[in-house]
Amino acid sequence: MVILQGCLPSLVSSTTQTKRLVIVGSDYYNHEKHSLNIHSSVPPSSLISSSQQTQSPSMLFPPVNQSVAAIVFGDGPESQLHPLTKRRSEAAIPIAARYRLIDAVVSNCISSNIHRIYALTQFNSTSLNSHVSRAYSGLGFGNEGFVEVIAAYQGPDNKGWFQGTADAVRRCLWLLEEYPMSEFLVLPGYHLYKMDYQELIKAHRNNKADITIAASVARRIHDPGFGFLDVNSENQVLEFRLKLERGPIDIHSAKGSRKSNNTAPSSITSMGIYLINIDTLKRLLEEHFPEANDIRSEVIPGAVSLGMKVQAYAFDGYWEDMRNIGAFYEANMQTTKSTDVGYNFYDRESPIHTLRHCLPPTLITDSVITNSVVGDGCILNGCRIKGTVIGMRSTIGIGAIVEDSVIMGSSFYQPKAEDSENSKVTDIPIGIGEDTRIRKAIVDKNARIGKNVVIINKDNAQEGDREADGYVIREGIVVVLRSAVIPDGTVI
Repeated sequence: MVILQGCLPSLVSSTTQTKRLVIVGSDYYNHEKHSLNIHSSVPPSSLISSSQQTQSPSMLFPPVNQSVAAIVFGDGPESQLHPLTKRRSEAAIPIAARYRLIDAVVSNCISSNIHRIYALTQFNSTSLNSHVSRAYSGLGFGNEGFVEVIAAYQGPDNKGWFQGTADAVRRCLWLLEEYPMSEFLVLPGYHLYKMDYQELIKAHRNNKADITIAASVARRIHDPGFGFLDVNSENQVLEFRLKLERGPIDIHSAKGSRKSNNTAPSSITSMGIYLINIDTLKRLLEEHFPEANDIRSEVIPGAVSLGMKVQAYAFDGYWEDMRNIGAFYEANMQTTKSTDVGYNFYDRESPIHTLRHCLPPTLITDSVITNSVVGDGCILNGCRIKGTVIGMRSTIGIGAIVEDSVIMGSSFYQPKAEDSENSKVTDIPIGIGEDTRIRKAIVDKNARIGKNVVIINKDNAQEGDREADGYVIREGIVVVLRSAVIPDGTVI
């Protein structure tokens, strides 16, 4: 008998037109900062005023799909998602049973009619490069639309890896300028949110800004990784800071619906999303700060100090920056609930796109499944699942109980007969064994969990490093490593 209580419908991907995306893999960048004396060494004559950077109103620009290209970075400067990032970049981490984090950002571009998307990748980029290349190829972009992966490279004038986001964009400008664009939209590829970038572009052009920074005004607790913006009543950025010296204050929407008459600056959180005029970007990278490595901590503060017109665009929707394991876990848990507090994977007007896997339907036998999301190709036999995300090709044995967890599944179906030289692997197949109990855990791909295993964080530890044993504990959440082997009878 199969009892499906409160189950969500299976996730369905769709394919529509995409734009050109650049994914820049900034994981493991060299973060040694150059000393840029941007606050005191710039003479007044070199300040760039808004009048010097005047652009046409938005209605005079070509269509967005012909004038804006997106650049997506695959990893943040200081990832706290280890061990999920041990063998992959942040943007390639699976989420919600069938997607990758990068899919949410690419889908925003598609829904916003941005047809040119670049992906610059570096370390741990194999799975990300493969996913992007296969998922978004041949989607009918037209003659000039594409999603293109640009891997880190060395040349006669550029030896070594990309040293940061600014260095990566500077070294790839010759390729990024292949098409006549007016702005670049710079995006982290590992955040979860829905945004109509056309509204951001419209506000940028109407304000005749040099740079527009998307800022979150909905969340009260922020990770300072992307910095804080001090803005005036017109949402013009007065100062960019990496540390918040006072509590955040609500500002009014950059769209004009929540204007403020206050003269005191307000502090809001940058989302790491930048819309930059191409001429402005070239001057910043090649003339003003040719040694800068990082856009967030060097180029953007430098632009503010130079007197460029830097605007804030207030975003009050759901946004999760995946700042740590706890945030990633909660984002997955929200997909199992029927509330509107999280990311909506079922939005027909703005669907999320991903790779088509052509897997068989999930087989469920004598199981009880409650408030869970189950991916394709799973085999669930006589188990109980509650409040859990079950990834593709997962196998769960008779008598197993899985609660409030994220099971990422498997990359392949295990052959019937494996190499007998490795008896440890042969004895424990990929998946979750019989009579095993798992609660509040993340089980990475291809893990082999034996029979009668208990993974419940029995000591209520908040942190623990047991990678040699196949798991770690982060914020009270047990994380089983990719391809880990947990022997029969283990208690964690």
